[in-house]
Amino acid sequence: MAAYTAADVKNLRERSGAGMMDCKKALEETNGDIEAAVDALRAKGLAAAAKKSSRTAAEGLVGVAVEGTKGVAVEVNSETDFVAKNDQFQDFVRKTTEVALGAASDDVEALKAAAYPDGGTVGDKLTNNVATIGENQQVRRMKTVSVSNGVIVPYMHNAAAPNLGKIGVLVALESEGDKAKLEELGKQIAMHIAAAFPMALNAEDLDADVIARERSVAEEKAKESGKPAEVQAKMVDGAIAKFAKENALLSQVFVMDNKTPIQQVVDNAGKDAGAKIVLKDYVRFQLGEGIEKEESDFAAEVAAMAG
Repeated sequence: MAAYTAADVKNLRERSGAGMMDCKKALEETNGDIEAAVDALRAKGLAAAAKKSSRTAAEGLVGVAVEGTKGVAVEVNSETDFVAKNDQFQDFVRKTTEVALGAASDDVEALKAAAYPDGGTVGDKLTNNVATIGENQQVRRMKTVSVSNGVIVPYMHNAAAPNLGKIGVLVALESEGDKAKLEELGKQIAMHIAAAFPMALNAEDLDADVIARERSVAEEKAKESGKPAEVQAKMVDGAIAKFAKENALLSQVFVMDNKTPIQQVVDNAGKDAGAKIVLKDYVRFQLGEGIEKEESDFAAEVAAMAG
């Protein structure tokens, strides 16, 4: 019996862009392990290096809020997009994000235990929403950024309402420069972050497990080249350096001109703002990233209910 299903083949095709037979073969070789199959296809040059976590796979909203030199992003999930458009749900996400601004840490459990503006706690209100709306909802995550002197610039892509939407970004710029210039720069970088999906601020902050996985794929590709070992080693090192450059924010090429590294964009802006600017931190929350959403055939469900 095969260690994979037709749904696994479909999932792998969507993830990799490879052909059906290549996907089936990869799943057979990896005993149905989809992650390993993706890597196998990439090693063979049959798949694009798709970022799984960039796929929206759950409903709800991301909220962002800024007060002074502190900002926070919060993701609250629901089962359907219909609920995400509900005024009660949107009000909850907005107020919960505002409560998160006063939090001492990015602990979601502590946030749910915090006082809610309408009385009770955030967790109490969440439980009430589940009961009254009739759909499961979860406060999934939050992240705070701050500067001692400078600006926190928010940006919402695909906004459903002010400061609520599917991709929320915060940019933390440390500087004594002109605030208007900093705000302008922050907005441009935030738009870049929304589009370019950096994995970390700089290469040193990239997840070690991600780098190890990329190295493994690069080594497989190098082996298939048949070149001498020393050449293969250089190929692998070059592939990892390229990956780090393309996925660390400060070394990414600015999407607005497609040629200038973000670090240089920041340095150039500092001259215009009258003081050095440091891109201290950022947040990019995309609704549902990393969550697998179970697909359903609505027509089939209706037919089944009809007997």
